[in-house]
Amino acid sequence: MSDTAKNGGPIVGIDLGTTNSLVAIADRAGPHVLGGDDLIPSVVRYDEGGVVVGRVAREEAVLHPERTVSSVKRLLGRGMADIADDLGYLSYGVEPGPNDTVRVRLPGRSDGLSPEEVSAEVLGELKRRAESALGEPVHCAVVTVPAYFDDAQRQATRHAGRLAGLDVVRIVNEPTAAALAYGVGLDRSADRNRADEQTVVVYDLGGGTFDVSILRVTPPETEGETAFYEVLSTAGDTRLGGDDVDHLLVETLCVEMRERFGLAIETPAELPPATRRALKSFAEGVKHRLSEEQQASVRLDLGEGRVLERDFTRDEFEALIEPWARRTLDACGRAERDAKRKLDLRSTDAFEPDAVILVGGSTRIPLIRRIVSEAFGVEPYTALDPDRVVGLGAAVQAGLLSGAASGSLLLDVIPLSLGVETAGGAAAKLILRNASVPARATEMFSTGVDGQVSVKLNIVQGEREMASDCRSLGEFHLSGIPPMPAGVPQLEVEFLVDANGVLRVSAHERRSGKRAQLQVVPNHGLTDDEVDRIEAESFEHARDDMTRHRVVDLCVNGKLDLKWIGERLDKHRAALDPSYAVDLDDKLEALRTLIERAEADWSNVPPQELSEAKQDLDEASVRLQEVSIAASLRADQDAG
Repeated sequence: MSDTAKNGGPIVGIDLGTTNSLVAIADRAGPHVLGGDDLIPSVVRYDEGGVVVGRVAREEAVLHPERTVSSVKRLLGRGMADIADDLGYLSYGVEPGPNDTVRVRLPGRSDGLSPEEVSAEVLGELKRRAESALGEPVHCAVVTVPAYFDDAQRQATRHAGRLAGLDVVRIVNEPTAAALAYGVGLDRSADRNRADEQTVVVYDLGGGTFDVSILRVTPPETEGETAFYEVLSTAGDTRLGGDDVDHLLVETLCVEMRERFGLAIETPAELPPATRRALKSFAEGVKHRLSEEQQASVRLDLGEGRVLERDFTRDEFEALIEPWARRTLDACGRAERDAKRKLDLRSTDAFEPDAVILVGGSTRIPLIRRIVSEAFGVEPYTALDPDRVVGLGAAVQAGLLSGAASGSLLLDVIPLSLGVETAGGAAAKLILRNASVPARATEMFSTGVDGQVSVKLNIVQGEREMASDCRSLGEFHLSGIPPMPAGVPQLEVEFLVDANGVLRVSAHERRSGKRAQLQVVPNHGLTDDEVDRIEAESFEHARDDMTRHRVVDLCVNGKLDLKWIGERLDKHRAALDPSYAVDLDDKLEALRTLIERAEADWSNVPPQELSEAKQDLDEASVRLQEVSIAASLRADQDAG
């Protein structure tokens, strides 16, 4: 290890990606990405006046195709024969270099650039961002590489780091980094057998390539050590990624342009560069939107009054890409067979991994998540951003090397309560702080509005009684609920924190069968001091918080009473004694007034006064409920 690292200087983690790169660090708050925009496109443009790296270079690539170098990671440590299949997809020139290497050829330059020099520009930009964020020089880094990288490619990665002024103190396989980011294999809880091994699948589907790795993770024997990660097998396809989805969508649009407007277009290559770039951007947008929504629209002005408008549904999109998605399972099958041999399993034995981790932006596509879950029989980990999980894992390894982070990221207990925001903004805690992991809790909820067809669930962490005073971990929607009266849907919400500190929240509407889920890592991003502060604030505000929570709950339930009792009173008023009906009207109005005052300012109404008004109305409405039930029974008899 370098003297800098030995002397306590920062060691950063770097994911040097084919499409995007990032730099991260692990400290007391856990691993986190450095830099304002965090993801940096791995694109470099060489102008006469200098070098442009990142987003601007990528966005202006169509204007400078021969000077803009992208996907250079595929050239690292390779010869011309190795990259023959890539040449037709590169906008810049490539030529043979000495010792069976490749060089990037640029206009106006007599000498070519090595892939290491281009990669060094990306690494240099990451280094500058890290130094700006940390306020001190950065000289050391842990850098990730694909598991299938050979020695030449790994050495080329080290050389690129040295050219950027970085001492690459450790090379880490990308699937191992993903497992480290989740803490898989670091469990030291008392109820776990230290000799237990875990089998972990890392499914990595990025922009241009796919690979799947199966790891055997052996837990540490003693405190202060880290787990041992062994890659049992790896398989993949260097021409399978999100770009292929974009190409399928572009080809679909080209067919429609040809059929609708009679344009003589056989392939996208026949289109002008600006149109090709526009179609690519539209395709990326459709892909991203359909990963979150059920429909996405495209409107492309082709000039001369020709406007292509097209709606894509998620069902149509999934039918289009399913053959592409299924190709990844072929590689998974090869990796499984190889791993079984290493694990001494017979071909007929079931392969049951302990965890499946998703890496790469293309794993956001819902179809991918479904087929991976079905293929391995395990719900995959998705809590961490798939574009950032490898970089976060590199930071974990860097933190372990520098001593800035402990040997375990896991929590034997949950430091802060976990819950969900309820109607009125209150926080319903499902798992309380200091609960041991793994932990599970279930709670039933319902809707507060008639005909509500979707429910937004905001997952919160903290000790305060109102969600706005807690930390939001994420939110998701359960949609497709059949319209029912308020309070009728039965929404079951389950919280499960597994041994790796990952929280999975699932929601199930029992009457319709609709389901949704979210994963988060609740311990990332909070230091011990912040946990202490949050706990102290909960004690300081405990009395007011409890009062406010009670007022909010009374208002929510009171509004349901106003609705149900008011509707029945309007329906059966003629069958009631007039004085009784007037009394109910008065009690309804009294409760409504108190609720309006409380919603304007919760401290305006003592909870006891609100509770008594609600109880008075409930008790007074008993006679009304009897009349309503009797009328309902008569109606049933008449119908029979």
